[in-house]
Amino acid sequence: MFTVKIRDHIMIAHSLPHPFFGPAQHMHGATYVVDAEFKSEKLDAHNVVIDIGLASDILKKALAPLAYKNLDEVEFFKNKLTTTEFLAQHIHSAISEKVKATFNGSLKITLGESHIAWASYEAPIS
Repeated sequence: MFTVKIRDHIMIAHSLPHPFFGPAQHMHGATYVVDAEFKSEKLDAHNVVIDIGLASDILKKALAPLAYKNLDEVEFFKNKLTTTEFLAQHIHSAISEKVKATFNGSLKITLGESHIAWASYEAPIS
């Protein structure tokens, strides 16, 4: 298996309004380190998994609509618990839409919530 991993970050605010989340049910900020790991069984005609510059641009564009936003006020996220896992899947979907015509493999999105906690979502690009 070949892999290419790129990294960016995003700052957001949100709340997780359910007693399950303890203090996080109140408004708080988060700065996520976002890793996008592209995986493929084979290299393409240029002997790469994916062009690193292209992958970086796509990740940046996928994060832009969320950057410096209060996710509680973003229409798409209304009445949704924007957990780290949920956001990883959301970012995976946004990137998948941009690369599905040219990339054949899987994508793993990992959000680093702190130096001790991460969450990921991985699935084939389809």
